[in-house]
Amino acid sequence: MSWTSVIGQQRALTALRRTISADRIAHAWLFYGPEGVGKRAAAIAYGKALLCDRGGEEECSACCVKVDRMVHPDLHLLMPHPSDADPADVAERIRLVGQNPYAAVDFVRRPSLDDPSRSSNKQALYTVARVQEDMCRAMSFQAVEGGYKVAIVSDAEYLRTDAANMFLKMLEEPPPKTVFILATSRPDRILPTILSRCRRLRFDPLPPEVIAQALVEREGVDPASAATLARMADGSYAAGIDLAQNEDLRALRALVLEFARAAYTRNVGAITDIVERIGRFGRDRVGHVLELLLRWIRDLMLYRTMGEAAPLVNVDQTRAIADFVAALPRADVEAMASVIEEAIRLVRGNVHVSLTLTVLAGALGEAMRGPHSGALYMPLSDAYGGKDASLGRTG
Repeated sequence: MSWTSVIGQQRALTALRRTISADRIAHAWLFYGPEGVGKRAAAIAYGKALLCDRGGEEECSACCVKVDRMVHPDLHLLMPHPSDADPADVAERIRLVGQNPYAAVDFVRRPSLDDPSRSSNKQALYTVARVQEDMCRAMSFQAVEGGYKVAIVSDAEYLRTDAANMFLKMLEEPPPKTVFILATSRPDRILPTILSRCRRLRFDPLPPEVIAQALVEREGVDPASAATLARMADGSYAAGIDLAQNEDLRALRALVLEFARAAYTRNVGAITDIVERIGRFGRDRVGHVLELLLRWIRDLMLYRTMGEAAPLVNVDQTRAIADFVAALPRADVEAMASVIEEAIRLVRGNVHVSLTLTVLAGALGEAMRGPHSGALYMPLSDAYGGKDASLGRTG
């Protein structure tokens, strides 16, 4: 894997190459941007360039192969995982990342490698013990082969506060010739004290044509299907791969449409059934379902404004989107997006999943019929200030 393994992101790659040519290597980086756009791929390519005498500009037959196989002693790839995860399972996922850094093989997005549809309520995270052993201790030794030691921290937002504070101590006094690369789609969840010690590099959503070309060349997808999948991927090559290979993801998108229809018709039985089905997913997967719903609502906004010329994400659902827009002339689409975003925050903040989804269905049904506050709930502190918490009325 060399620089050419990274899809697009030429601005970011140019910046990384310049640090090597100018010998100005930062000891800590924050690679941030949407999921699946190449942060991890770029981190591995950068690590390879730092460890190889050829700077990653061409493949060698020794150190570069070790990085590709994820067995180089001076490069450490970490990913959050449940506390009882099988070490062999962790090692296999890291090996698969070496084969394809865009593959969704981490515990957050795929709890089971054998069954992509299986969910889990076990939380993937970085604990103090893991940071101490896999990062602080591992990075305290001198490099074995390369001039540097490199640690790549995938999904860095899953660092628990106590683990993040331990990591912070190492960032404050880093060992010589060490480079830490934190990759995240949620920099807002990382301690400000850690962010202040990292050089930041933004990764942008990938253009549909870039995703389509990669799907054809790397995944063997036929050009017509690749063009459709690339539009649906919403800037994420990883999402494009999932759409091409994962029937479960397609089923989730159908479930999202079913939820929206039930909310519109206010079919209590259908809502209850769908909420029960979604509620059986782990919290991370429920959040993913709500993100799919949010993309669908944003497609409604685009179609309402631009009609058939709208660059829809769910391009294969154009007819359903057009029907919704025609049936909902008074819908407060901005409020619909707002309540979904709030539901995502609540679910990830450990609020009861089924209750959140049920209230969300009601709020969406109201917003589909006219102006809405865009708020999903009112804090109890406001309720006892003279307002009804559930209805927002003066009591």
